[in-house]
Amino acid sequence: MTTDLHAAAPAASHAAEPELPSTSRLRALVGQPEVVAGLARTIAHADDPRVMTHAWLFTGPAGSGRSVAARAFAAELQAAGAADPDRQRALVDADTHPDVQVLATEAMTLAVADVRRMVREAQLSPSVGRWRIQIIEDADRMTEYTSNALLKSLEEPPERTVWMLCAPAASDLLPTIRSRVRVVRLGTPAPEAIAELLQRESGVDAALAFQCARAAQCHIGMARRLATNAEARQRRHDSLTALLGVRSLAGAMGVSRDLLAIARADADALVGDEERQERTRLLRQMGLGPDDTVPPRLRSQLREAEDRWKRRAKRALVDGVDRVLTDAQSLLRDALVTVLDPGRDLVNADLAADLAAFRARYTSVQLLRMIDAADEARAQLARNVSPALVLDAFLAALVPGVLA
Repeated sequence: MTTDLHAAAPAASHAAEPELPSTSRLRALVGQPEVVAGLARTIAHADDPRVMTHAWLFTGPAGSGRSVAARAFAAELQAAGAADPDRQRALVDADTHPDVQVLATEAMTLAVADVRRMVREAQLSPSVGRWRIQIIEDADRMTEYTSNALLKSLEEPPERTVWMLCAPAASDLLPTIRSRVRVVRLGTPAPEAIAELLQRESGVDAALAFQCARAAQCHIGMARRLATNAEARQRRHDSLTALLGVRSLAGAMGVSRDLLAIARADADALVGDEERQERTRLLRQMGLGPDDTVPPRLRSQLREAEDRWKRRAKRALVDGVDRVLTDAQSLLRDALVTVLDPGRDLVNADLAADLAAFRARYTSVQLLRMIDAADEARAQLARNVSPALVLDAFLAALVPGVLA
């Protein structure tokens, strides 16, 4: 049966809350005081089998910090009781800890071969830390076949091996997986908490920090990007302005192409520099300059890297279109709020005047159907439907008369 973090550890529940050291990586969790307290209790009583368990599932909405929580938990488990706690944390931070393996994917699904490799490595005893920790980010991208490859290790875990899975919701995993994990549920952090983080990290002024936290709908990574990248803020503004101008089917198809271009530019900005740096580093390792011809014996390595970059670019584009749709939902909800609850704060308050004109063209029922259309568009995107077709269908739904 699935166990919740807050329902576990009865023996420690009445003890005083352990004080976090100033170097604790749990301090990186924004707006999650209950999760931090629960994980800190577990770390303090990690040798008690009633408190510690071998499999964890971190769930929460996009941007809530699922993978941050898993990595922080891993770092603190290795640091607790170690002779060199700061070094243990630093190794986890740098992804170089020999006893902490992280599996993430740039593809739409996790490869079964990668999960099987993680299962094999889980059999090894810890070498420099107290635990062998296996983290799978985007565990919701495991197919049923891949999930079954993981199942036996969750059923019969080696001693001192800990699995940490990350997914938006427990329901995204098979029931056989869910029944063998303890769930850590992260909530949506408050915009005030994210704004405080942005001010502390980046030194942006309070007004901009709060505006970006609201615009990102409390997605920490996106809020950080908006706060530190004026071009990203401008691309978001341009996409929302284009949506507000849709009046005809022909215009909707034009806006669809514009939004796809904006999402592609956003994706290129996000992964383009990383790809160029990786290419330069790979060529340097081969002893080649940027304009040198790659010898035949080395071309397979470059092709493998290029395939990885293509998968990353595809996922970045899908994520970019999903972000456009998420922003569109916030715009449509703002339009509906101005009708149903006029005094409520808007996510896109800077577009209040344009929103009023947009809202006047539709009834509340139509706005609700448009919000449903955005939900359906995101679901289609998750099913690997072409981003261009997804945007076409969604934009068509914004044209008066298309949705009866």
